[in-house]
Amino acid sequence: MAKTKEKACKICKAVYEGDKCPNCGSKESTDSFKGKIFVVNQEKSEIAKKMNLNSNGEFAIKTR
Repeated sequence: MAKTKEKACKICKAVYEGDKCPNCGSKESTDSFKGKIFVVNQEKSEIAKKMNLNSNGEFAIKTR
């Protein structure tokens, strides 16, 4: 069984597998990104605020 490679959305930085971003619906993605963060409570997360993230989930720190 082949494992699907993770991608990061170029628009909202969400990390996902599949054809389009489940967070914003964009099909613009990259498989080249540095690091991931897991946001559990975006309202209290300082990192989420600095990255302008408006939801919880798994996000790429830096996309290329």
